[in-house]
Amino acid sequence: MATASVAFKSREDHRKQMELEEARKAGLAPAEVDEDGKEINPHIPQYMSSAPWYLNAERPSLKHQRKWKSDPNYTKSWYDRGAKIYQADKYRKGACENCGAMTHDAKSCMERPRKLGAKWTSKNIAPDEKIETFELDYDGKRDRWNGYDAASYAHVIERYEARDEARRKFLKEQQLKKLEEKNNNQNGEDSDGEENEDALKVDEAKVDESKQMDFAKVEKRVRTTGGGSTGTVRNLRIREDTAKYLLNLDVNSAHYDPKTRSMREDPLPDMDPNEKFYAGDNQNRVSGQALEFKQLNIHAWEAFEKGNDVHMQAAPSQAELLYKNFKVNKEKLKSQVKETIMDKYGNAATDDALPAELLLGQSEREVEYDRAGRIIKGQEMALPKSKYEEDVFINNHTSVWGSWWKDHQWGYKCCKQFIRNSYCTGIAGIEAAEAAADLMKANIARKEAAEEVPAMTEEKQLATWGTDIPEDLVLDQEKLALSLKKEDERKREERDERKRKYNVKWNDEVTAEDMEAYRMKKVHHDDPMKDFLH
Repeated sequence: MATASVAFKSREDHRKQMELEEARKAGLAPAEVDEDGKEINPHIPQYMSSAPWYLNAERPSLKHQRKWKSDPNYTKSWYDRGAKIYQADKYRKGACENCGAMTHDAKSCMERPRKLGAKWTSKNIAPDEKIETFELDYDGKRDRWNGYDAASYAHVIERYEARDEARRKFLKEQQLKKLEEKNNNQNGEDSDGEENEDALKVDEAKVDESKQMDFAKVEKRVRTTGGGSTGTVRNLRIREDTAKYLLNLDVNSAHYDPKTRSMREDPLPDMDPNEKFYAGDNQNRVSGQALEFKQLNIHAWEAFEKGNDVHMQAAPSQAELLYKNFKVNKEKLKSQVKETIMDKYGNAATDDALPAELLLGQSEREVEYDRAGRIIKGQEMALPKSKYEEDVFINNHTSVWGSWWKDHQWGYKCCKQFIRNSYCTGIAGIEAAEAAADLMKANIARKEAAEEVPAMTEEKQLATWGTDIPEDLVLDQEKLALSLKKEDERKREERDERKRKYNVKWNDEVTAEDMEAYRMKKVHHDDPMKDFLH
């Protein structure tokens, strides 16, 4: 992180500064900005980012790493080659005797020597050259590429491209000519020859692709003392494909990790799936054999937790075989359960027609009833029976167990009892239970009214030193506080003899508070917490 001149910081400020640097490196906090408003890379080490003290930098910056002592007279411009400035009509005194230009003499003239120079003919006066003077520094004088025009290399590239194009065209013509000869020679052969003929046919596009010169070559040196022989390796990446991090330039789009070159999310989620060729790396994880391999790993882990000795990395064939057997057994069990349910309840999805009496709920049986609901003619429909006994009353009860509910408990409705094996007491039992409940409520109310608020008792601190002390000895808190102060002063005098006065008056009278203060301030050597007392 770029910092200004180093100043003293407290421990808390230094801790906050370190936390801020860590947050900037993790991307949780915005990067620091220099004087020009440019962001500073938080991963720059401190010995590079901190400015020297003599620069007196007030704000963080990286100017001290740049060339800040530059020569104002230095320029990167170069001579304007072949530029002319003025062309005279007649010869001028002091000009070149050969061409008539004022910028050089006859000895330095670059034109062909004339039979009669411009000095005598005053014809065809050459224009004056543009004379420029540059102040170059040490590096500029020795720069071999200074003034080089990159556009002058275009004719070299064009010449090589024309040569490669001619070579590809020639090879393609040769290949097509060979194919025509083979086709003409194999016209009279039988059907076996026709199959070979189809195999030898090559598409023009394939011929063109296979003979492309210098396509994605990578030279490697292997197995020699000087680096080895060179071998050609094809780079299979198609350079025309757009890089995944350039598909969506929005900063809030899918995250791209440059270290692993991975982009897990879809950079273009709103795009038509039929038009995009890349949908994120997670698309490969949930499709194809990757998903099957994931399920195989999960099955191996679950089988190992349940006690099976299986390991995906140690014995992959065994794990795959167990997984196949598991899927087969699972399908068998699933089909068995399905067949059992269908046999028991039937299948409404089948094409078999249901019986009419079941479909319409009617039958040919005729039953007649009188006004009171008694059967006159026919037989009453039998009610379906349950496997449990119904309307069975025990212990003189007139209702079944579970016919009454109160306070989250089941009971009998006839006598309102919660005990299942109890004997029915009828209405008398209900009245007795209500009377008992009322009596209990009255007793509780009377007890609450009779209770008195206990008086506040004063807490007394008893002495805790010695064994031969009376049990009812109570310590005075104010005297105990004074005794504690005296004990502190005495221990302070023991540590430093200079604090001891010349005339010392000793008081041999020891009170119970003094003994308690001595016991509280005494250091027990066998106490594991003695080092934390003072």
